[in-house]
Amino acid sequence: MERVILHCDLNSFYASVELLSKPELRDLPVAVCGDPESRKGIILAKNEPAKAFGVKTAETIWQARQKCPGLILLPPHHGSYREFSRVVNEIYGQYTDLVEPFGIDESWLDITGSMHLFGGDAAAIADGVRERIRKELGLTLSVGVSFNKVFAKLGSDYKKPDATTVIPPEGWKEIVWPLPVGAMLFAGPAAQRALGQYGVKTIGGLAAMAPALPEQLLGKLGRQLWEYANGLDRTPVRSQFEKEPVKSVGNSYTFREDLTTREQLRRGAAMLCDSVAGRLRAQGLYCGAVAVGLKDPGFRTVSRQKHLSRSTHLRGELLEAAMELIDKMWKPSSPVRLLSVTALALTDAVETYEQTDLFTPQQPAENARRERLELAVDGIRKRYGGGAISFGEAVGQVVHGEET
Repeated sequence: MERVILHCDLNSFYASVELLSKPELRDLPVAVCGDPESRKGIILAKNEPAKAFGVKTAETIWQARQKCPGLILLPPHHGSYREFSRVVNEIYGQYTDLVEPFGIDESWLDITGSMHLFGGDAAAIADGVRERIRKELGLTLSVGVSFNKVFAKLGSDYKKPDATTVIPPEGWKEIVWPLPVGAMLFAGPAAQRALGQYGVKTIGGLAAMAPALPEQLLGKLGRQLWEYANGLDRTPVRSQFEKEPVKSVGNSYTFREDLTTREQLRRGAAMLCDSVAGRLRAQGLYCGAVAVGLKDPGFRTVSRQKHLSRSTHLRGELLEAAMELIDKMWKPSSPVRLLSVTALALTDAVETYEQTDLFTPQQPAENARRERLELAVDGIRKRYGGGAISFGEAVGQVVHGEET
């Protein structure tokens, strides 16, 4: 029996929520953005009139205003977005217990086992969900209906806003294969460039390749994309009550002023490593690799990662690894606008990947001392707030940024 999966995507979610209380702006170009006075100011969401001017999510405010001088900017209210997302997913949960959120404004629903309770017509069920969201919350929804998650998402992107698109088990190739490769889930710019070197521009072109070639070009992702292009996605829809495995823990910050010295970079990295380590400990996790990213004022980004000899959730060990990477990537005095630190290869226990040094038997004792210290800091912050205590290395670093 073929599965029946919906992908529900709230249209212009942040902007739509803001306009609920500002209906007079509905027909004007509106964007939700970060602080226009800081260098962190980017477009978070835009409404349909702003899209008509070419305004794009994640571009800077000044770029958006060049396209649309009359763009109206609204500040974000993330608490409201989380609450609307919660209510929307509760409505989805009335149709099936298999509801998998994909970000704050998208969710997959597997209605295979429950659609008979709602008339048995998948497209009609999708239209009913859209109508409920519109009437009960004042928001619009685009829904894709298909036999796997990837094609359901393709369907929700196929026609916007406020539409239902069915990609059926029979005849799906006529709809899917002419679409550009970049329309498919996880086919990012790097994958598109690699495939484009072989003349592959469409999903059908990827599907026609020998499976070994995209795998050779892109590793496991290449094989995965080839399977997606051939309709072979079998990924289940996970219940919203099932905890998603954590794959990485990271922070990034955009600085008010460019960092131009190693000491400034170390202080910024120390603050980020402190936050990442605290989040790892709070979740009972250790990381076996660390990645660092640097972005310059021209928005050029470079990143590197390294495996650790021993998994850790200690600030000092993360910082040591981060600085090793920074020293390899950064040229002295080169300005850095944004800095990110990400913990990868997560486990729930300490793992050693290399032979330990027999001549440094004090290391386990030192690690135990660091562990006690950082756990004590966690306890103070939990009781008195995150700003109650800081490690001296990060004190005085003025930043604006966001957690990732």
